Amino acid sequence: MTFQTLTLITLLGLAGPWLAWRQSWHLPVILGELLAGIVFGTTGFGLLHPEDPTFAFIADVGFAVVMFVAGTHVPVRDAAIRSALGRGALRAVLVGVLSVIAGQGIAAWFDTGHGLLYAVLLASSSAAIVLPIIDSQRLSGKPVLEMTAQVAIADAAAVVALPLVIDPHNASRAALGALLMAGAAVVAYLFLRWLEDSGIRHRLHKISEDRQFALELRVSLALLFALGALATRSHVSIMLAGFALGLVVAAIGEPRRVAKQLFAISDGFLAPLFFVWLGARLNLREFGDHPHLILLGLALGAGAVLAHVLMRFLGQPIPLGAIASAQIGVPVAAVTVGTQLHVLKPGEPAALMLGALVTIAAAAWGARAASTGTGTPGDAAISQRDK
Repeated sequence: MTFQTLTLITLLGLAGPWLAWRQSWHLPVILGELLAGIVFGTTGFGLLHPEDPTFAFIADVGFAVVMFVAGTHVPVRDAAIRSALGRGALRAVLVGVLSVIAGQGIAAWFDTGHGLLYAVLLASSSAAIVLPIIDSQRLSGKPVLEMTAQVAIADAAAVVALPLVIDPHNASRAALGALLMAGAAVVAYLFLRWLEDSGIRHRLHKISEDRQFALELRVSLALLFALGALATRSHVSIMLAGFALGLVVAAIGEPRRVAKQLFAISDGFLAPLFFVWLGARLNLREFGDHPHLILLGLALGAGAVLAHVLMRFLGQPIPLGAIASAQIGVPVAAVTVGTQLHVLKPGEPAALMLGALVTIAAAAWGARAASTGTGTPGDAAISQRDK
């Protein structure tokens, strides 16, 4: 990698904010970054080479940071969310059951043999997308709390389940690696909890803030990279390392200063670089050789949305079900890990991303409908009553 390439990647990262500029469209920033990578990568002009070792390594760092930030977005400390866990968990489980049925059906229809992988994708939700939608649209009320609990449970469960289903022949190794990561996360939690309870973290924070040391950020990154090294040595995805540490930080309570610093590092450089790299790695030309995989992507997206909006029968408004179907982190991880392990068929990674984009479009509609009280008459009444 050269500075010329790095300049191009950084400029392409600006496509994300540019495409998401209009708030009324509810488009995630990563969409523009992915598209820019597709245009200048393997599918398009070929100016970006995702197989470059330096580019790939920095992208891995970005992937770990992205999953770390996603983990910190899970509202594990919110007492109001905990009160809604029962109904949220029930909906997450039922969506999972429907997703297994739909995933197996889609895999049989397209003869891919990835029924369990599709089930995890269909059942997943993305707290990193859903929570900003809730905040930006100022949605509130009991149905929103129940949906938030549902999304948090589905997000965490999907991240844990993905390594087990994406390579079933090595599922036992992945399970042992996941247990090892869980143990490491517990150790990290106990360490950070001790720093917090002993008052050491507060004293370090004060000195760091006065003298601009950024000590908390440095410790967070050191723990992240240590877990990433452990994940690599134990042959599990760094996705687990990042997400597990994010949950730990969310459980302890992330200082606002660290959140801002992480935002600068992640959204300012590492996350755009990762998504540009991911887009550059996708080969949409394979759709020309396997056009039926376009239908696979549409089927995955439609299946995910349908599994979530069917929770209407349990009292969840349809717009909130559409929002809960939004997924990005798990499909991205599936594409990244599946490509590295060479378990996905040609064109299948692009199909998985197409399915994720369908759910994002549905979530954008759901956000608009929930904020304006449109949708079914019953949903409108619920939305207006809880505002």
